Amino acid sequence: MRDDGAVLGSARGPTSHAQIIGVSASADVIDELAVEVGAPADLAVLLLAGLDFPDEEEAYQEEAARRGWATEVVVGNDTFAVLRAGTDRGWGVAVTCGHGINCVGIAPDGRHLRFPSLGEISGDWGGGGDIGLAALWAAARSEDGRGPHTSLERLVPAHFGAGTPAELAREVHLGRIPQRRLDELVPVVLAAAGDDEAAREIVDRQAAEVVRMAGAALRRLGLLAQPADVVLGGGVLQSGDRRLLASIEAGLRELGPQLSVRVAPSRPIVGAALFGLDRLGAGDEARARVRAELGAGFVPAA
Repeated sequence: MRDDGAVLGSARGPTSHAQIIGVSASADVIDELAVEVGAPADLAVLLLAGLDFPDEEEAYQEEAARRGWATEVVVGNDTFAVLRAGTDRGWGVAVTCGHGINCVGIAPDGRHLRFPSLGEISGDWGGGGDIGLAALWAAARSEDGRGPHTSLERLVPAHFGAGTPAELAREVHLGRIPQRRLDELVPVVLAAAGDDEAAREIVDRQAAEVVRMAGAALRRLGLLAQPADVVLGGGVLQSGDRRLLASIEAGLRELGPQLSVRVAPSRPIVGAALFGLDRLGAGDEARARVRAELGAGFVPAA
């Protein structure tokens, strides 16, 4: 990408999640992609999932420097890309819900805030994985009588071609269906929430968790009393589900009436590119161009 926003090349590869495959293997993935798009460059912006602590960023920064992808390399968590993709202010709060949930914030004075986002061990609940697990939990309890009847008893196992929740649970237990695939149930839960109490409770819990996380970030950065953007990203929040988004917006407006809730209009890669253009001092025309070129083909659900 040039500093006028022209995209000169792009490439896609397998997962580069350093917490899953390790820093070296992650860098190997980036290596191949960098060759495809023409490394070395003057600037590389690497906003990656799984870099949740400063020492993880430092380790990746050192690996990137060793690989020689660019003269200057900026490394950070991918939720910062979500924030930049959703607002031009240069500050605000972003919550992303993909398989898990994460949140970052930047204050107008440049202070950064982030959460460990390690799942239950760091106090997190939310994202596709948790929604899917909650759906299977409700389905199982509906089947055996420990909980109220829910249409999820039928819908959840049917999605995976199983006859009952118990059969599906066994398939997951034996590893024949990876537990990570339970995030495929998000659309099932969202669709059922209109007339199913158990599904509705899961959706409402997801909304409440987003509000709690964003609210904590806004409070700690001192942003609740002023106009500020809260950007929502990731497949769960970019699904366009009206109930989920309306609940989030209502909850955040109770915390701060001047808050503006925005669904990120593009993939995080656009935010990373915009971050690079900001670093290079590019103008509005370049930003609009990169949004158009890198954002082509992506339409958040309505």
